[in-house]
Amino acid sequence: MSNFIAASAAGQSTPSSPVVSVASAAKRRAKTQRAASPENGGPSQSPKRSSLYAGLFAIPGTKAFCISGAVARLPTSMMSLGIVLALNHLYDNWAIAGTMSAAYILALAVVTPFYARLFDRFGQRRVGRAVLSLQVVSMLAFAFSALVRVPIPLLFSLAVIMGLTQFSFGALVRTRWAYALRGPGNEKLLNTAYALESAIDEVVFILGPILAAFLATSVHPVSQLFVPTLACGLGGAFFFALRGTQPPVMEAVEVQPAAEDDADVRAAMGNGAQVGMKPDDIKIHQLHRHGPRPKSVLLCQGVLPVLVVFVAFNMSFNAFDVSVTAMMKALGREQLLGLQLAMFAVGSCIGGLIFGAREMKGSSWRHMVQFLALLTLGYVLIRIFMDNLLLLGALSVLSGLCVAPVFATGNLIVKRIVPSRSLTEGLSWITTAGQIGASLGSSLAGIVLDGADYHVGLLIPCVTTFVTLLLAMGCWALARRRAVEVRARRARERASIKAA
Repeated sequence: MSNFIAASAAGQSTPSSPVVSVASAAKRRAKTQRAASPENGGPSQSPKRSSLYAGLFAIPGTKAFCISGAVARLPTSMMSLGIVLALNHLYDNWAIAGTMSAAYILALAVVTPFYARLFDRFGQRRVGRAVLSLQVVSMLAFAFSALVRVPIPLLFSLAVIMGLTQFSFGALVRTRWAYALRGPGNEKLLNTAYALESAIDEVVFILGPILAAFLATSVHPVSQLFVPTLACGLGGAFFFALRGTQPPVMEAVEVQPAAEDDADVRAAMGNGAQVGMKPDDIKIHQLHRHGPRPKSVLLCQGVLPVLVVFVAFNMSFNAFDVSVTAMMKALGREQLLGLQLAMFAVGSCIGGLIFGAREMKGSSWRHMVQFLALLTLGYVLIRIFMDNLLLLGALSVLSGLCVAPVFATGNLIVKRIVPSRSLTEGLSWITTAGQIGASLGSSLAGIVLDGADYHVGLLIPCVTTFVTLLLAMGCWALARRRAVEVRARRARERASIKAA
């Protein structure tokens, strides 16, 4: 039987002739590889290149999807705060505003992995255009309803519906980076790309709350709901229009020819095949396997421990934010709250850019453990010197340097664990784990602050990050043991082959 390669580009209809599909996919793949080669301005494989970031953006199409994906992520940092600001101003009720924001976040966390699986199965463009339209419509419906002050139950329902239409643009962008940098020679560039995306996340979370607060107080209490809707619509539409960098739904698979007297071939020939048919006459559609659908990435070995680490890791951030908010209120310095909280995000952004500019060697788990140890020390120093606001700001910047690298290494670990066809789903679960951890951190800090003061509240980030460090160390040990077992199994297989 002749060798063949079956490939289907994401978001594109399959031609009626398999030969046309194979040829088109091969041409697109060859064109992309030529464009990404060093001779055509692509990234050099040499570790001596002057800038890893220059190597990233030398690949055609990467600037476009990176920038548009960053713009489309603006609602991530604005909508939750925007709901609180709008509801408190219009209805003068903090409890309703907080509950509605929590319901929105919970709905978003529930559906994020579901949408990610659709993206992996049917392609970013095909699924994205439909879901993005629903997302923009639901966001506009909520904003206009808040503007005209509809009854609270209706607005609450619209907030939940709005959350159910959200998906993780960050996971989509990281999946495109993985596709653009596919191949063993680009592993270091992928590390840089994921660090860059973590830094972009921090920039979004720096600018988003500041912009939301400015619009709510200086323009109109509901204006901060329309701006992220516009950013999501324009950025998302441009992102999904980029066909050249979208990953294929199916990777290329080469089918090896089988002997004519092979048992499986004889069984296939006897199952409705014509007498005298040769293996070369078997059509592609006859080789389709009607087996079970791909399993959830949660069943992949090593994914759940990573998610547990990120649930604990994200608890520290919201606990820190809530405790610092209580501290600034108690000190009568609420006007400096936004600046104080932004210091941590600024440090994280700088840390992500520095981490991405370096070629990190060794295990990603080892890197994560090192950064978590430094972050734990940073939280301890913040707790000790918390009464000095200038020193608190400086320590927040220094501690934040470790945050984005932890996210980048976590994404790299998941990328290595899950199958490439389910990468978007795997990366989206990290987002979901982070949202769950953030909500748990806020709840825990609120309970502690109700019974004590902010001095006790700022102990929570120290404890949760230390627990995260212990969990990461355990995961690192498990990963090392699995690696040893895999090497031993492969050695035994090679020995048995030689003996045979």
